Amino acid sequence: MLDLEVVPERSLGNEQWEFVLGMPFYQAVNILRRQDRSIKGVQVWYSDQNPLQMDLVLNLSQDGIRLIFDPVVQRLKIIEVNNMSKVKLKYCGVPFNTPQVRPTIEQIDQSFGATHPGVYIAEKQLFVLNFRGLSFDFPIDSKFEPKYAHGLGSLQFPNGASPVVARMCIYTGSSLNECRAPPLPVTCFHGNCFLECLEVLREHNGKVLDPRKKLVERIVRFGDSCQDVVSALGCPSKVFWKSEDKMKIHMPEAHKRVRSHSADYFYNYLTMGVDILIDASTHVVKKFILHTNYPGHFNFNMYCRCEFKLPVTLEKSKPRLSQGDEEDLVITAYSKWSDVQTLLLRPEQRPVILNRSSSTNTSNPFGSTFCYGVQDIIFEVMQNQQIASVTLYQPSQPS
Repeated sequence: MLDLEVVPERSLGNEQWEFVLGMPFYQAVNILRRQDRSIKGVQVWYSDQNPLQMDLVLNLSQDGIRLIFDPVVQRLKIIEVNNMSKVKLKYCGVPFNTPQVRPTIEQIDQSFGATHPGVYIAEKQLFVLNFRGLSFDFPIDSKFEPKYAHGLGSLQFPNGASPVVARMCIYTGSSLNECRAPPLPVTCFHGNCFLECLEVLREHNGKVLDPRKKLVERIVRFGDSCQDVVSALGCPSKVFWKSEDKMKIHMPEAHKRVRSHSADYFYNYLTMGVDILIDASTHVVKKFILHTNYPGHFNFNMYCRCEFKLPVTLEKSKPRLSQGDEEDLVITAYSKWSDVQTLLLRPEQRPVILNRSSSTNTSNPFGSTFCYGVQDIIFEVMQNQQIASVTLYQPSQPS
């Protein structure tokens, strides 16, 4: 036999579980599934023909309890105990319905205190005693039917013949007939998001009404984890695993570098014109590649143009464009290499020639590009002196 606490206008439950007014239907079902050892014989009542007009009911047949849900919003509207002999009930920790304590008129008065006079329903021979959010039905024998509506207190019963509660209902508000399912209680959220309303915006031709652009600012740094990158920029358009690094030969002591069993991988953000290289071992950002998407380049039309602004610190021996600024050269996707190389390169500095070819066609109709290393930047330059891409990397720290 279930031993439950009654909370008027709120709930029925115990220390392990609780049916709360406003609770979604599926949460009540989950409670019943977890309590299948102690709560058995559960039935679901609903209307096939009028699913939005007839209440949705969970009937706990072996425990004398019905959970009545609003059919539209599917939230708990009424908790009804219709067989008091099958359940133990208490209020504020004090029992008022057990095999030893009968829920008589006197017991209800003693447990819940004074209230308004009860309402007599002649056709059902019932006296209904209402508290706020709680009501009790007392069946009255016809010979005790009152001549005047002065409440239960005006009735006279022989010793031991005081009526007992036949039905108890828990609801919100002051009237059982007018009660509604309350809003979803905060205790039922459990950290989840619930949808109050979803409105689909469409025109007659099926297109979305008034699309809007949302501007956001995000920062991704060297050393950020791959989870940080996805949180900031969203999922990449593609993920590409490096199979070979053809530029490794230009690194110091390249012949001593052991080939890793796992490969670094790129997050390709095609609509941003950005590739982010993730280290295979640590899974943090180690390189950025910014694409300018100029016609005549091997990767043309794979990316949207990256509208970057790259400040570069000039050496003290180089001529300055302005006085007083340490970072006085800003390179963009529209800067021509011939205009900036004299400010960045030493006269003896030579480029690395980069040849590309596809797996199906070993020739590259666009020819080679030239790669120049400046500080922590690699500029890939086309033969027409346009910058094809910019690679940003983090210099190795001395051990």
